[in-house]
Amino acid sequence: MHPSVHAQTMPDKPALIVAETGQTTSYAELEARSNRAAHLFRQHGLNQGDTVALFMDNIPEFYEIAWGAQRAGLFYVCISSKLTAPEVAYILQDSGARLVVASHALAGVAAALTDHAAAVTRLMLHGTVPGWDSWETAVAALPTTPIADERAGTDMLYSSGTTGRPKGVRVALPEDPSLTAPAVLTMLAQMLYRFSAETIYLSPAPLYHAAPLRWSMTVMRLGGTVVMMQHFEPEAALAAIERCRVNASQWVPTHFVRMLKLSPEQRAAHDLSSLKVAIHAAAPCPIPVKQAMIDWWGPVIYEYYAGSEGNGLTTIDSAQWLAHQGSVGKAAYGILHICDEAGNELPPGQEGLVYFEGGTQFEYHNDPEKTAEARHAKGWTTLGDIGRMDEEGYLYLTDRKSFMIISGGVNIYPQEIENRLITHPRVADVAVIGAPCPEMGERVVAVVQPVDMAEAGPALADELTAWCRAELSGVKTPRQIDFTDALPRHPTGKLYKRLVRDRYWGNSDSRIV
Repeated sequence: MHPSVHAQTMPDKPALIVAETGQTTSYAELEARSNRAAHLFRQHGLNQGDTVALFMDNIPEFYEIAWGAQRAGLFYVCISSKLTAPEVAYILQDSGARLVVASHALAGVAAALTDHAAAVTRLMLHGTVPGWDSWETAVAALPTTPIADERAGTDMLYSSGTTGRPKGVRVALPEDPSLTAPAVLTMLAQMLYRFSAETIYLSPAPLYHAAPLRWSMTVMRLGGTVVMMQHFEPEAALAAIERCRVNASQWVPTHFVRMLKLSPEQRAAHDLSSLKVAIHAAAPCPIPVKQAMIDWWGPVIYEYYAGSEGNGLTTIDSAQWLAHQGSVGKAAYGILHICDEAGNELPPGQEGLVYFEGGTQFEYHNDPEKTAEARHAKGWTTLGDIGRMDEEGYLYLTDRKSFMIISGGVNIYPQEIENRLITHPRVADVAVIGAPCPEMGERVVAVVQPVDMAEAGPALADELTAWCRAELSGVKTPRQIDFTDALPRHPTGKLYKRLVRDRYWGNSDSRIV
């Protein structure tokens, strides 16, 4: 299916509702505006297989332009709204984008970008700055009917740059050029989560990230309604569920943590009975946090493990998770393998690199070395995560390989320590890293954002050390606890751990890229 089909069969149905304002976009409006976008791309010489970039916050036009690129057979690159001008320029150059559309909310960065992107056509929504032309003016006189050479395009998304410069994940354009051709994600959404035209889906995260973009566009493929939050606020999310009678939603663990930190009165003030599916992914969820969410919302919590690379997928529902606590599920797309450093497959229970066999093949754009590192000799691919499988085929993730701490020859995975600390009532956020240690090579350091910064100090550090020691071995207990008023975290929940680590390794000039 495709929004163009629903524009014919149910033109007045809302394809999109903005949670904060109630502004709606019908399927007929989405069809007309995405057609105008496709005509504009052709007018500027973009043909099938070319690349367009979106540098926008969460506004309704995001979907109109993305669907316009999709029906024009383009690769559409969605760029983080948190980046600086040089960082955006790097992605424009690396992706080969020939045209970029920005929203006026990002005008400061866009204005600084002009000199960095002289060869790229630049259009802006809701206003202009020097060097940028108006999107609204450019599309106003263009046809609302389809272009003559429609062909299905796809996204080309960049990593969040948590461990280095972001890398573009490039897959081939869909083999079937038809806009209405079956898509893997659409079939999985129907099979796993019962998505349909009746789905009312809350999307609380930035649309430039893979999960919000792909899942919400999947809802539109099926004729459902997307409720888009412009910015996540925990109580506002609960209010949106009640007001719009949301029955499906997408989250990351930091959303859960922030909602659980609401007072009992705030949590009880909203009717969430319409919610049947609450999916979470993007980062590991501490067991106590997930247990608390199931206790609160009931058995509607679903989890999956996947990456922007689309090379595989595991899934697990609430009942399965309660029987396999800590697991991210069994393979639903691709075949799982756990391998050692030499590529040898490991038996159940042993930890190693997680590979998928049979999923979508991908490459990291302009980075053959990183692409080769993600490949097994048998053609399997990995996202760089460490994990183990049990006898039943359930996957348990340990951490990212690149985050591992080696202290005194012992491998320590920060995620386990972070999962323990985040459950302390006085901790709002935490990052655990390895810092230089002359004796042990690395020492375990916890950088903690307290709920109340006024409580930061030796007494809280001692309390948190004891909290860790109650459940973790001595080698995993942080040797040092430092406090900060905020951690560098991506809006999708991923932590820029490289930035935290670099402070302790003498690379203070490191920036988010």
